[in-house]
Amino acid sequence: MSTQHLWLRCEKKEFERRSALTPTTAKKLIDAGFQISVERDEQRIFDDVEFEAVGCTLVDNSSWPTAPTDALIIGLKELPASQEPLPHTHIQFAHCYKRQAGWSSVLARFYKGGGTLYDLEFLTDATGRRVAAFGYHAGFAGAAAGALALAARRSGEKLGRLEPYENETAMIEGIKNTLSGSAKGVKALVIGALGRCGRGAVDLFRKIGLSEDDILKWDMAETAKGGPFQEILDVDIFVNCIYLSSFIPPFLGKDQIIAAGQNRRLSVVVDVSCDTTNPFNPIPIYSINTTFSEPTVPVDLGQDLPLLSVISIDHLPTLLPREASEQFSNDLLPSLLELPRRKTTRVWTDAEKLFHEKQKEAIAAEGL
Repeated sequence: MSTQHLWLRCEKKEFERRSALTPTTAKKLIDAGFQISVERDEQRIFDDVEFEAVGCTLVDNSSWPTAPTDALIIGLKELPASQEPLPHTHIQFAHCYKRQAGWSSVLARFYKGGGTLYDLEFLTDATGRRVAAFGYHAGFAGAAAGALALAARRSGEKLGRLEPYENETAMIEGIKNTLSGSAKGVKALVIGALGRCGRGAVDLFRKIGLSEDDILKWDMAETAKGGPFQEILDVDIFVNCIYLSSFIPPFLGKDQIIAAGQNRRLSVVVDVSCDTTNPFNPIPIYSINTTFSEPTVPVDLGQDLPLLSVISIDHLPTLLPREASEQFSNDLLPSLLELPRRKTTRVWTDAEKLFHEKQKEAIAAEGL
């Protein structure tokens, strides 16, 4: 059997410092017989020399289009928008299977080039659970950003540029200091609290000092009656951590917020799920993704009402890039080790089948 070649591309999204492979997981793959090429990348949390030290071959930044076609290109975030055909097999989060903005043009690139997409969001085990996800760190970082935005609001300021933290301890201490030493008295509601993402948000709130009674933990049982929910208006921070797969009644609406007038406690909404362009978005009070440089967007309420800010950053885990990458890549490793047998291994055959189903829909949508 020929050597399996994995090519770690650099990330082009601004502030994205995470990596699909780490020096630790790259070494385990090399020990298993893989060839690993790593694009040089000053933005990545891991230094190039860390990969070189474990036996990876360093290649030029953004050189993957010239890689051998039998090399599998692995990354995290979606590729920059382009019409160029894609002849390679790509492993990444493509954000195009739920008909997000531009979904069909993304899949059309694979059709034109003859390439294949294995979407990381849809690699699942036999029970349907994702084999690897950034959910925990997304919730953890989202709650952190929400706390920072609340602190800024209480100081009469707008939350400024977010910078990744070296580790969790530095993040916790930084938030506590911003909140004058403790978050006691802050009240938060987390929807999707039983999932990985929700658990991360709840853990962050605990670690910065919220009392247990001030962390409302909702999941399917609490939302079964259908929104909108008045309880969201009665907390300081609302964190949405659900996995959206179909239409549900909105959790929160502009009319509801306006009707509350001055009698509203809610200051910050953190949409970790970030279904901004999804037609079923259950928080239809904003329309753009925010960024690390501009982390909040005000809700246009059209009146002289208290400010309400939304955080909708779609790569929140990069606030803790090293820890998030290590956890994700380690969880993904068993599936990566099966890549030489991907034509017969269920996790990969299921992912390829889904790709072809979605590509067929895209071909029809694009009129190809």
